[in-house]
Amino acid sequence: MNNRTQYLLELAKRNVKAYIANPKTKAAMVAGSVAEGLCDEYSDCDMSIYYDELPSEKELQLARQQNQGSERLWILGDRKEGGFAESYLVNGVECQFGHVTIAQWEKDISNILEGHDIQSPLVKAMSGTLVGIPLYGKTLIQRWKAKVANYPDELAQKMVEHYLKFFAIWGMQERFAKRDTTLWYYQIMVESAQNLLGVLSGLNHLYYSTFQFKRMSRFIEQMEIAPENLAARLERLFYQKPSVAVNQLEALVRETVELVEIHMPQVNTSSTKQRLGWRQQPWKFNE
Repeated sequence: MNNRTQYLLELAKRNVKAYIANPKTKAAMVAGSVAEGLCDEYSDCDMSIYYDELPSEKELQLARQQNQGSERLWILGDRKEGGFAESYLVNGVECQFGHVTIAQWEKDISNILEGHDIQSPLVKAMSGTLVGIPLYGKTLIQRWKAKVANYPDELAQKMVEHYLKFFAIWGMQERFAKRDTTLWYYQIMVESAQNLLGVLSGLNHLYYSTFQFKRMSRFIEQMEIAPENLAARLERLFYQKPSVAVNQLEALVRETVELVEIHMPQVNTSSTKQRLGWRQQPWKFNE
């Protein structure tokens, strides 16, 4: 744990005191870069507070004042739906607080683990829960950690099937070269890289969301099933000439499909496989 991480962890421990003084509060944890030990001078302090009943606006204002916080930077969500988030500065550090009822949070967990809502931004919160450091209500948080750690096979397959979709840009390079397609090209490359990570996350039973995805190399290090040198190869896709990059993307897709067939043979890969090796041919015009 570096000095900046230690500083923000201590800040989180001080901040939480203003919230756990409220009898509605049953648990609290810090997640994000603080929990992962990766803070720098741009890091924020990301905390989640869990309640029997959400605090009133007056109670939130009191906690903010006790923390000597600034005015709110932003607020997101609707308390009528059981949870919302706010942000304010403490000692120049942006501190983000997610406020959620226990009932809503457990419903959110079930929607992902049992309902397989893999497109929800809250998938990111699942991985955050696994690395989060309990600050209050440790027994309750450990119960959630155990539940989230039990990644269902059905969810893994859903992830693979959802992300196993690739636009065959490798077969359209000549066509792209004749058009002003810079934005479209990079959009396809980004989506393809995200889909590769989504498929491999399913194979490895990892929680993955494209929402504010960061620290790709560290994430890939957790994968036991992946193409060789995946992180470096994905990074290079965005620094090489398109004519080279699209062929390297095709190779990554081919290797990933092979891994799916080995480790999750019940998934139908035929639609993706038939696009591998395909090249669009121009039609002939006789003047």
